[in-house]
Amino acid sequence: MFARIREDIESIMARDPAARSRLEMLLCYPGLHAMAFHRLAHALWRRGIATPARLVSHLARFLTGIEIHPGATIGRRLFIDHGMGCVIGETAEIGDDVTLYHGVTLGGISLEKGKRHPTLADRVVVGAGAQVLGPITVGAGARIGANAVALADVAPGATMVGIPAKAASMRPRAEAEGFAAYGTPRQGVADPTAKAIEALQAEIARLEARIESLESEAEREPRRARQS
Repeated sequence: MFARIREDIESIMARDPAARSRLEMLLCYPGLHAMAFHRLAHALWRRGIATPARLVSHLARFLTGIEIHPGATIGRRLFIDHGMGCVIGETAEIGDDVTLYHGVTLGGISLEKGKRHPTLADRVVVGAGAQVLGPITVGAGARIGANAVALADVAPGATMVGIPAKAASMRPRAEAEGFAAYGTPRQGVADPTAKAIEALQAEIARLEARIESLESEAEREPRRARQS
């Protein structure tokens, strides 16, 4: 367990420029504390000791503001940055080197038993306030932008924005290895809804110009008839 905590600390140092010391992280990072509690709760859950497991996760929620169901399966080096209001459901599965920000929900939209929460592959980044809902799969290296709502599978390397989330860009595999804070790269991302609106505005402007041209042509026709 202590080896895992050291590994978590090193991964946070690589992803958080605000981190000044390892002691500060150990004492003051709620995401780190939440993961330590979850490992204990998950171990109890897997042994069928459900109520104590839920009590541990409830205590973690009270102390950190991060709610992780003890049944959730979480890989190595998960970084929950800030963390307040982050919710991870029972059947959620998270790969290695994933980053979640505050207000993120990995939730279910079905009352049926079984798999009902998302699966996040390795190196996924989910921005603040984003909702990833249902038994969908978010591919490796994908980014879910802040406040986006993902309801369908996300391709590896995609950057998703909007409600419902749509692909704003696809990145080469080499670039997909990189880290983008809040799931939003600084350049090269355009809101697909905004792009559609811009295209409609351009089409409207073209049609207006065409109508003006036709009206001018219609006004000239009677003059030509009189002159002839």
